[in-house]
Amino acid sequence: MVDTTPFTRAVDHFADRLRAAPQSRLQRGGAAEALALARELARRTQLVEEPGTEPREMPDAGMFAAADQITVAGHDLALVLKDDDEVAEAVRLVEQARERAGV
Repeated sequence: MVDTTPFTRAVDHFADRLRAAPQSRLQRGGAAEALALARELARRTQLVEEPGTEPREMPDAGMFAAADQITVAGHDLALVLKDDDEVAEAVRLVEQARERAGV
């Protein structure tokens, strides 16, 4: 079993930063960036869990739910990552999204 701790730690850190961010930061793109990340993480999970089916898109539950959405999608993806390279790529996705979100 692969150690996904670096990935789940990055996801949780981003989510915590979003929860602590002022509403103005979320409105300026932080929430949109988090939603885009959550959708990508969910898409990757679905491709592994349901190969051959079209992934469903995670709905927009509002800017105050964005942190929870990346947490759920991230922890779901952590369950299906197969090797250290996939973990490293997932960490990069989270870190890049966090930087773009400005949190």
